[in-house]
Amino acid sequence: MAHTRKTTTIRRALRREVPSTVGLLADEQDFTAMRHRYRTFTFDDHGTYLRQVEKLLKTLATEGGHTTVALFDPEDYALYCTETGLDPDTPASRSRFTAEVAATGACVPYTGQPIDRLVPLLIHRAVRQATWEYATMLLTDMGECADCGQDIGRAAFDQASHTLTRLLQEAGPGTHHLVCSVPADEQLVAVLHAERPLTGPALLDSTEGAEFVTVLAAGIALESPGGLVLRTTTPAAPDRVHGWRLDRGRLIPLTEAEVFNAYCTDADTGEPLSPEPNVDYRAGFDITPDDHGTTHH
Repeated sequence: MAHTRKTTTIRRALRREVPSTVGLLADEQDFTAMRHRYRTFTFDDHGTYLRQVEKLLKTLATEGGHTTVALFDPEDYALYCTETGLDPDTPASRSRFTAEVAATGACVPYTGQPIDRLVPLLIHRAVRQATWEYATMLLTDMGECADCGQDIGRAAFDQASHTLTRLLQEAGPGTHHLVCSVPADEQLVAVLHAERPLTGPALLDSTEGAEFVTVLAAGIALESPGGLVLRTTTPAAPDRVHGWRLDRGRLIPLTEAEVFNAYCTDADTGEPLSPEPNVDYRAGFDITPDDHGTTHH
């Protein structure tokens, strides 16, 4: 009996060391596609399915292990099964695909979030990853400069990295929220949050930073007419908003009036909006790279 209890205790301890991965059909349309395609997918209501997933996540959390929630995409799953020769109409194949997505696709850690907050987080992560992958593809396909032979994508990435460093240096201490928008075949938008202490460099999430730099680099390489906005929050002071426009691969500061108009105009209707209280709209500051950038063809 004592040996049995010890074995059970060891097994439970090992279970806490094993991570769990849950594949989630966040969209009702995707859920319906799975229900119609596969006989072994036995769920018949998306709302009930989401509630059961939430109960499963809570149960896994009580066991003390780490749980990752991965976005399950039916089209990607069908392609995966075709490429690997797996039968798509089995729970084992779905489980294997989920493990693959957790390693390479869109996923978020479960930390007790309710399902109605977890689903938007997961979708947002998927959009971010798709944007990053598309921007990376654009940079990779740029090729070499006809004039100097330099890799255009790599040069643009280096310029964007240097530009972000300069921007955060010049912005000073505070909490910084940056948005970069670049029109391409698909609209590319990247968001970055950074904390700049009174001394030392800015602190930021490395993944967010890489995504932001990649999107900015795509705008630089494409010489796209995009833009960048910086909002800074500091204690006991109004928020400061600065703006720049991308022009032939360079960030050109907007005037104070241009920043005000950009923030206080409805993007869909063109109608004026009331300014936000406790916000200063300011001109962009100069963040020209030391080498003033180089145009590649």
